[in-house]
Amino acid sequence: MALPSERMKAMRERRAERGLRELRLVVPDARSATVRRRVAKQVAGLNRSHELQALERIEAVSLLDER
Repeated sequence: MALPSERMKAMRERRAERGLRELRLVVPDARSATVRRRVAKQVAGLNRSHELQALERIEAVSLLDER
Protein backbone atom coordinates (compact mmCIF):
# COMPACT_ATOMS: atom_id res chain seq x y z
CA MET A 1 0.00 0.00 0.00
CA ALA A 2 1.21 3.53 -0.78
CA LEU A 3 2.40 5.87 1.91
CA PRO A 4 -0.11 8.45 3.16
CA SER A 5 1.90 11.25 1.54
CA GLU A 6 1.77 9.43 -1.81
CA ARG A 7 -1.98 8.88 -1.51
CA MET A 8 -2.51 12.57 -0.73
CA LYS A 9 -0.37 13.58 -3.72
CA ALA A 10 -2.36 11.27 -5.99
CA MET A 11 -5.63 12.64 -4.64
CA ARG A 12 -4.49 16.23 -5.27
CA GLU A 13 -3.47 15.30 -8.80
CA ARG A 14 -6.86 13.69 -9.49
CA ARG A 15 -8.62 16.78 -8.16
CA ALA A 16 -6.38 19.09 -10.22
CA GLU A 17 -7.29 17.10 -13.34
CA ARG A 18 -10.94 17.84 -12.54
CA GLY A 19 -10.18 21.56 -12.10
CA LEU A 20 -10.33 21.47 -8.32
CA ARG A 21 -7.82 22.55 -5.73
CA GLU A 22 -7.54 22.21 -1.98
CA LEU A 23 -8.48 25.18 0.17
CA ARG A 24 -7.69 25.35 3.86
CA LEU A 25 -9.40 27.77 6.20
CA VAL A 26 -8.36 28.77 9.66
CA VAL A 27 -11.25 30.13 11.69
CA PRO A 28 -11.77 31.10 15.34
CA ASP A 29 -12.71 28.13 17.53
CA ALA A 30 -16.21 28.84 18.85
CA ARG A 31 -15.63 26.23 21.57
CA SER A 32 -12.95 28.45 23.13
CA ALA A 33 -14.10 30.54 26.09
CA THR A 34 -11.74 33.33 24.99
CA VAL A 35 -13.27 33.47 21.52
CA ARG A 36 -16.79 33.35 22.94
CA ARG A 37 -16.04 36.27 25.27
CA ARG A 38 -14.55 38.28 22.41
CA VAL A 39 -17.60 37.65 20.21
CA ALA A 40 -19.99 38.53 23.06
CA LYS A 41 -18.12 41.78 23.64
CA GLN A 42 -18.33 42.68 19.95
CA VAL A 43 -22.03 41.83 19.79
CA ALA A 44 -22.73 43.93 22.89
CA GLY A 45 -21.09 46.90 21.16
CA LEU A 46 -23.34 46.75 18.09
CA ASN A 47 -25.81 49.54 17.50
CA ARG A 48 -29.20 47.80 17.40
CA SER A 49 -30.90 50.34 15.14
CA HIS A 50 -28.04 50.21 12.59
CA GLU A 51 -28.15 46.43 12.57
CA LEU A 52 -31.92 46.41 12.04
CA GLN A 53 -31.56 48.88 9.15
CA ALA A 54 -28.91 46.69 7.58
CA LEU A 55 -31.13 43.61 7.89
CA GLU A 56 -34.05 45.49 6.34
CA ARG A 57 -31.88 46.51 3.36
CA ILE A 58 -30.67 42.94 2.93
CA GLU A 59 -34.23 41.66 3.02
CA ALA A 60 -35.40 44.30 0.52
CA VAL A 61 -32.65 43.38 -1.91
CA SER A 62 -33.32 39.66 -1.52
CA LEU A 63 -36.96 40.27 -2.44
CA LEU A 64 -35.86 41.70 -5.80
CA ASP A 65 -34.89 38.20 -6.90
CA GLU A 66 -38.45 36.99 -6.39
CA ARG A 67 -39.85 39.34 -9.00
